[in-house]
Amino acid sequence: MEEPLEMPPGEESKPCSVSEELVTDPSLQVEISDAVSERDKVKFTVQTKSSLPHFTRPALSVVRQHEDFVWLHDTFSENDEYAGIIIPPAPPRPDFEASREKLQRLGEGNSTLTRDEFAKMKQELEGEYLAIFKKTVAMHEVFLQRLAAHPVLRRDHNFYVFLEYDQDLSVRGKNRKELLGGFFRNIVKSADEVLITGVSGLKEVDEFFEHERTFLLEYHARVRDTCLKADRAMRSHKSLAEDYIPISVALGSLGTQEVCQLQTSFLKLAELFERLRKLEGRVASDEDLKLSDLFKYYMRDSQAAKDLLYRRLRALADYENANKSLDRARMRNKEVKPAEAHQQLCCQRFEQLSVSAKQELTDFKSRRISAFRKNLIELAELELKHAKASSLLLRNTLIVLKGDA
Repeated sequence: MEEPLEMPPGEESKPCSVSEELVTDPSLQVEISDAVSERDKVKFTVQTKSSLPHFTRPALSVVRQHEDFVWLHDTFSENDEYAGIIIPPAPPRPDFEASREKLQRLGEGNSTLTRDEFAKMKQELEGEYLAIFKKTVAMHEVFLQRLAAHPVLRRDHNFYVFLEYDQDLSVRGKNRKELLGGFFRNIVKSADEVLITGVSGLKEVDEFFEHERTFLLEYHARVRDTCLKADRAMRSHKSLAEDYIPISVALGSLGTQEVCQLQTSFLKLAELFERLRKLEGRVASDEDLKLSDLFKYYMRDSQAAKDLLYRRLRALADYENANKSLDRARMRNKEVKPAEAHQQLCCQRFEQLSVSAKQELTDFKSRRISAFRKNLIELAELELKHAKASSLLLRNTLIVLKGDA
């Protein structure tokens, strides 16, 4: 798979496992119309249609890489103006190494496989590679569309630059030092949250946020656990589909060698296992798209919601500390005005964060419920469809075999 891979023209190229019922504004529409996969990167063609005065043209097209998306996400996360907003999770890094390694091992083990086995295994792995590629495109597009649909984030200057600047943004990937710094920042944030809620004894003043915090802690843990189980179930279906290949090839080989009455039966059974392999592969693909990807996305999105609650809790702690500092200043009758100004600033920030966070968490709940309902219904319908097809295939094969007996 060294050749660049492009999205097939005319084919539905964007899986919709994490697509959300976003309230889109026709004044700003964003999509990824094309993508090309090279060995170490994926280039996305981002197209924008807008009637907003911020853009110089109504239709824009730029080429972006994954690092550009990460940069855009970081600019939102690090901007204090957006502290009261759930920042859409950054799309995961494209990872085709597993599929490439499987194809490489397949080529190395070519001598131990029959020609039919090799062709079918190669077809299976190429299909897996293409599915990962399409999901990568979809994840990046959902990130942009959530930004474009948000009434505040869509007006960000860096977002305009990302959509309009037609040259390379020259964003490099994070080096080891920066990655390590991000890891330590997460540790410090977790420790700070424990200190605020535990050691300092700060209590939540709003019942709504206390409920949301308790819920999100349990929800995030359960989604993470369910995601691992869904992945295991999907891999089991995929392994079963691969196991059907040597069985089908062996039966087909027997069917071409036998000259007795069993010849037709062997060929029919070979055809049965080949069609069962394709059905099982579709089941694995559907579960990966409608279930595993859904859980992975909302595991990241629920973490973004938890981060929002932490920022609000940090603002509450700052407000409480400002109140204590003001009391001490009044007792000493020194620097009262600066303390009052700081206390008012902390109060204003905390109240603004609370208003924004309440709306964001309410929207997150409705968005989450809508996405899970949509995907679970679609998955159930697909599972029923595949089960009926499998049952019909087995029934028809038995009828044919009885007729040949």
